[in-house]
Amino acid sequence: MVIRVLASRQNIAYLFTTFPKATETFLQREIIAMQRMGAQLEIHSLWGGGGKFGGMPVHAFNKWLLVKLFWIIPWVALTRWDVFGVLLKGLLTRGAPSWLNFWENMLGAGFAGVFYRSFRRRPPALLHAAWGGAPATAAWCLHKMNGTPYSMAAHAYDLYEHGGDWWLDEKLAEARFIHTSTDMGRATLIKRGVRPDHVHVIRRGLDALPVMKRLRPSRLPLRIVCVARLVEKKGLREQMKIYAALRDAGVDFEARIVGDGPLRDELGRAIRRLNLAGQVSLAGHLALDEVWGQLAWADVLVHTGIVAASGDRDGLPNVIPEAMSIGAMVVSSPVAATTEAVRHGVTGLVADVARPDAWVTALRRLATDADLAESLRIEARRWVEENFDAHKNAARLSACFEAQTRS
Repeated sequence: MVIRVLASRQNIAYLFTTFPKATETFLQREIIAMQRMGAQLEIHSLWGGGGKFGGMPVHAFNKWLLVKLFWIIPWVALTRWDVFGVLLKGLLTRGAPSWLNFWENMLGAGFAGVFYRSFRRRPPALLHAAWGGAPATAAWCLHKMNGTPYSMAAHAYDLYEHGGDWWLDEKLAEARFIHTSTDMGRATLIKRGVRPDHVHVIRRGLDALPVMKRLRPSRLPLRIVCVARLVEKKGLREQMKIYAALRDAGVDFEARIVGDGPLRDELGRAIRRLNLAGQVSLAGHLALDEVWGQLAWADVLVHTGIVAASGDRDGLPNVIPEAMSIGAMVVSSPVAATTEAVRHGVTGLVADVARPDAWVTALRRLATDADLAESLRIEARRWVEENFDAHKNAARLSACFEAQTRS
């Protein structure tokens, strides 16, 4: 089905932390889909990125311009105490949840301080922050300085890491609407006081669906893949115990973990300690086409997400619907929003990471029960077609932009 949206010809300034970013292809697909619908976008990248994307310049923030803040801050304090006073009160009365989040917010405020005059001279119809951290802080400050309306996205990291972003409630309160990609995120935002009609659940999506591979007639050894950053919330320590239990239960398998991160050395030691070197390998970071190659190879994608000590957790990792789209079966933990896509016994299987025996049972079923495997694959693909089409979902986001630029 072709969806056509008459996107506003007024300019929308899209604010990113880093764009384009290799690990955030879902945002690139969002921009491509909106371009095709005629949206007039101006892209700003506050930290990294730059160059051109889809024929559009990506305006990368030169951090040397922050030197200007030495005279801009006193000027704003004198002329716009209504804005500066709010920021100063926050700085003096509450601490940031982490140093990283502190500097993210300072980056966003610094960007706004450097560029508020240029945004005043050429005001966009709407500012849209792709993340609730630095980009949303920049949009909020520009709104306070210039009166420019803004919208923002708020996803799992923004909502849950150390209890949420430092200035999240202030940013949410003045945004025209908030985009989140899970029902879990929507419920959390409403609990924080956001009006339900201001929160739009719009999932990410694929630009084009891949050809669905055939089910392997014999799935032994069972081919398992995990695609994840090697960080606490991915439950990879628990995943090692699951592989050991799978081996001890006599299930023939090969597992590949794709991704990189601070736990890489620890996971390597766990593989050696548990004598899993012949069955489990760390593939490291791979290019996108190579990741798709791993999904095509695998019978099953496993996701062992947990709630990290910091409170951080996944929403719905994009790799789950990507695996579902190509015909890889999914076994997931029930943490966070994964069960919005992985419905136990319908589109995948769900198991508690604290129970390796439950994972052994689930994976053995997928290796030996062809009827179940095929049923899960078909229903999973149907879910993706209905919920994870980048063009349909970008059309919904574009409609939100349209409503704000016409109001």
